[in-house]
Amino acid sequence: MRIGSELRDSEDVETITSPWNGEPVGEVCVASSTDVDDAIAAASVAFETTRRMPTHQRVSILEGTAHRLSARTEELATLMARESGKPIRFCRGEVRRAVVTFTLGAVEARSLGGEVIPIDLEERAEGRTCFTMRVPRGPVAAISPFNFPLNLIAHKLSPAIAIGASTVLKPPPQCPLTGHVLGDILAEAGLPDGALNVVHCIPENAQRLVEDPRLAVLSFTGSDTVGWKLKSLAGKKQVLLELGGNAPCIVDEETDLEAIMPSIVTGSWANAGQVCIKVQRILVHRSSFASFLERFVAATRPLRCGDPMDESTVVGPLIEPKHVDRVLEWIREATDGGATLHCGGKAEGPVVLPTILTGTHSDMRVCKDEVFGPVTLVEPFERFEDAIAVCNASRFGLQAGVFTRELGHAMTAIRELEYGGVMINDVPTFRVDNFPYGGSKDSGFGREGVRYAMEEMTEPKVIVMRAPPA
Repeated sequence: MRIGSELRDSEDVETITSPWNGEPVGEVCVASSTDVDDAIAAASVAFETTRRMPTHQRVSILEGTAHRLSARTEELATLMARESGKPIRFCRGEVRRAVVTFTLGAVEARSLGGEVIPIDLEERAEGRTCFTMRVPRGPVAAISPFNFPLNLIAHKLSPAIAIGASTVLKPPPQCPLTGHVLGDILAEAGLPDGALNVVHCIPENAQRLVEDPRLAVLSFTGSDTVGWKLKSLAGKKQVLLELGGNAPCIVDEETDLEAIMPSIVTGSWANAGQVCIKVQRILVHRSSFASFLERFVAATRPLRCGDPMDESTVVGPLIEPKHVDRVLEWIREATDGGATLHCGGKAEGPVVLPTILTGTHSDMRVCKDEVFGPVTLVEPFERFEDAIAVCNASRFGLQAGVFTRELGHAMTAIRELEYGGVMINDVPTFRVDNFPYGGSKDSGFGREGVRYAMEEMTEPKVIVMRAPPA
């Protein structure tokens, strides 16, 4: 583990195995409560250095990290595929996105600033100049999930480095090796000792990151159940939560089904649906419903499922056996309740085959909760307003997609959908790393996207200046 200036061993060592075939991928030290406390202390001390780092130094570290990631794309993609089970084709794309995320940090670090405010609104304020500057709130606790083991860490570290904040990172427990390698890369790029501390630990010890007041910001990506609990424990911290969703996609009347099918298929099944904005619910105008369903099933059946190291694989294993059992149980609940199964509905080892359901209803878990697996529902609607109402009935509100040729319907969706992001003529799975990303309702609190996370991790300091008395 990386703590301060030290690469520290422990007696407790965990072997990380592939979710695809159980083969060992690597070993990682498990941090004790003392190790976690030491990491927090190291970040607290390092903050006095990082908050004073000049812009050119922060930019150099971020750009150097981006260059090193790019040069090691294949190595990092292979490691991610082996330890997380994400298909290699998507792992390469994730490395490319992480390069962009760190590059964005360098760009935004150069322009991070405040504003000049005219305050001579009355006589007593004459002769004064007021301006603001953004300053880091303090060290950051970063807790990241398994489904994007590199880029979602980058979305916490890049803005933290850009503003001059030190960090304690808890990488995903199922696949922590990529996070540790990223720590090495950042150190090679010149990040000062203690500015990044990386600890792999059990949840009880990770809770210390949430509760310790020396860490001023908590950035958490994971389940809504865990996220809202952590927020309740965080005290006075600034909290950013990205908690997933139950993403709907509306297919309006007269949509070109052939044109949209590739993005619908990828949005539904990439990385076995272990994406918080995966296409989980598709609402299709009744006039196109039968044709859409036939095309969607036909496009889904031949997808390659299995070995994540196979270049053609789209659907790899779920991250843990318990999730295979959970997803199959939710599918059984739906079919026992009257839903129709069109394909999938079973597992081959750790791989749940892509599953399409119709005839579901709102109290089924596949409808109301986040499946986080390769299950997609297709249901008809009569009026566009009905589809909007179904989308908004969810307790989640991360991103929604709408395919329509009607400008009025597009404007209605923009105005009425209760989601953090609305993608017009695209799937809800679309994300670029510089826009504000986050949701409403149970989907989270605050926004990621490098510049927006920088704003969350900083606060304005007001400066008022006047000439010294004559």
